[in-house]
Amino acid sequence: MIASRHIQFYLLVCTLCALAVLLQSAPALAQSASAAPAVLQAATPRDGQHDFDFAIGTWTIHLKRLVDPLTGSATWVEFDGTVVARALWDGRANMDEFEADSPSGHIEGLTLRLYNPQAHQWNLYWANSKAGVFAGPPQIGEFKNGVGEFYCQDTFNGRTILIRYEWSNITANSAHFEQSFSGDGGKTWEVNWITDQTRTGNAYAKSDATSAAAQTDSAAAPTTATDQDGQHGFDGLFGSWNYRVKRLMHPLTGSTTWREFPATGTCYRIWGGRAQLDTFEADDPTGHIEGLVVRLYNPENHQWSLNWVTSKTGTPDPPQIGKFKNGRGDFYTQDTIHGKTIFVRYDWTKINTNTPHFEQSFSEDGGQTWEVNWITDQTRVPDAADKAN
Repeated sequence: MIASRHIQFYLLVCTLCALAVLLQSAPALAQSASAAPAVLQAATPRDGQHDFDFAIGTWTIHLKRLVDPLTGSATWVEFDGTVVARALWDGRANMDEFEADSPSGHIEGLTLRLYNPQAHQWNLYWANSKAGVFAGPPQIGEFKNGVGEFYCQDTFNGRTILIRYEWSNITANSAHFEQSFSGDGGKTWEVNWITDQTRTGNAYAKSDATSAAAQTDSAAAPTTATDQDGQHGFDGLFGSWNYRVKRLMHPLTGSTTWREFPATGTCYRIWGGRAQLDTFEADDPTGHIEGLVVRLYNPENHQWSLNWVTSKTGTPDPPQIGKFKNGRGDFYTQDTIHGKTIFVRYDWTKINTNTPHFEQSFSEDGGQTWEVNWITDQTRVPDAADKAN
């Protein structure tokens, strides 16, 4: 009986102690619960779609380049250049045109920056006129606390490395950029390219008041038939256009349902015609479309690389590769649709007229048969301001 009372008393004491501990921890639990929404809010990715607005305009740049990176070299060369940048898609994309005379020769380059609204990251693509293709995988990253860092894995002199782009010290009229390589998986970084930019103007300055239809290439002599099948194959597209688009709904399903809608666009000249930026905007039955194509001419293989992207993804499709022959351009790639690997063909005709014609086709049998699913007929906008030079 006495033992039973001792046990009851012991259990009562334990219960009171547990209750006291619970009462003491209640404020902390309440604070934790009230803080939960703030934690969730902090975890939401920031909207960085205007992070590169500072770059729009014209700039002079001073460059330092490390000779022979990742060899222990301490030899740097310095030179000056210019950059002009235009905004696209209300700032969710932009393009830089870069030009400089370095000790190793003349450099013409461009950077296409695309914002991925799903990942809240930027994709940065670099190309130069000597190669005529986007160089390697894109640099991918974002800005934090005013500093932008963008990374990729690539090869350099046959060796797999990491590459980092870093933007910092950004003001209204200046910016600092560095490129670095890492050969040890990011443990250490060697800076090999430095630019300091000074603004000279707020607007894109590669335009004048002449007609878009009347533009001439930088070459003084008229282009020949060979030129039109080569590096000047797309000259006929420079200017502003109205489009009539026909789109096959549900390609490769046997569908015969087509939708038609209007569109607009402007084709801009880059590198004297050896590259172009072509914009496209439309409202089709599936929604609003903002797209662009960057076309790059490869002077080594005499082929074009056509890179299409929309603002919904911020990531280009696989490039269409091909060339012109007798005024007709055919460009091919391999891609996937609904998980199925297919071939895609672009076909350009009547390109040197005021009514160019374009068709996109898919093939699921290795190119034996093709189904056309996208057709555009363009009409030049007469006497448009020269936005495309």
